[in-house]
Amino acid sequence: MILASIPSPAQGVWHLGPLPIRAYALCIILGVVVAIWLGEKRWVARGGKPGQVGDIAIWAVPFGLVGGRLYHVITDWRLYFGEGKEPITALYVWQGGLGIWGAIALGGVGAYIGSRRYNAKFLPLADALAPGIAIAQAIGRWGNWFNQELYGRPTTLPWGLEIDQEHREEGYEDPNLLFHPAFLYEFVWNLGVAGLVIWADRRFRLGYGRAFALYVMGYTAGRGWIEYLRIDEVQGSDVFGLRLNVWTSIVVFLCALGFFLWSRRKHPGREEQVLRVPEPVEA
Repeated sequence: MILASIPSPAQGVWHLGPLPIRAYALCIILGVVVAIWLGEKRWVARGGKPGQVGDIAIWAVPFGLVGGRLYHVITDWRLYFGEGKEPITALYVWQGGLGIWGAIALGGVGAYIGSRRYNAKFLPLADALAPGIAIAQAIGRWGNWFNQELYGRPTTLPWGLEIDQEHREEGYEDPNLLFHPAFLYEFVWNLGVAGLVIWADRRFRLGYGRAFALYVMGYTAGRGWIEYLRIDEVQGSDVFGLRLNVWTSIVVFLCALGFFLWSRRKHPGREEQVLRVPEPVEA
């Protein structure tokens, strides 16, 4: 039997008594666990102390969740503050809606605070975490599948995605329509980015933030074309014919490329010491 389309789940929430178990949240949690596990292995291999990544994650993960939700709410404010909307739902993070740009930005702030507290150098820490973050994003995209979101324009390809009527954008009510599974494209792309970073890090001994910059370049290159497939209008108005997140991908890619080139020229090679020397305490 050849699969003619990709079905969408009938539900994304199960109830354990009064407790709702949401697939979106489970995917996010699983992604975080994998990122910490892989980041820990890479960090220890670089010379870091066992357990440090988990300690730093206590700072980075909450900051990242807040940042991701803030970015989503700011760019999609009409979903929560438009006419007939309920502003309190802006806090319902378990229903989906996390902007990766805000998650990485504020998550980075949390990781920096944690690295200072636990005497870890920030740039080699970022390099150690980079592929795990990409894998976490890949796993998290399956939460979009359960929520029937993050899909692209109609397609006749055999891997077209089925979307229930209540989750469709206006103008796409034809029951025979199938859609590009943008969530699946990003899942595969992010796994490829993680593999690229791991390979390049081993082959070229990337240091001083270059592995993280490579992850950012790889992710934004994919996000740009995947974003272009999407048909929903909740990601901001078009700017000069391109979606807001496409422009964001272009700008972030160029910034990461600039940092990569600057770092290679300024700090060739890799750090030999990844732990900070604690400042002496005055008597």
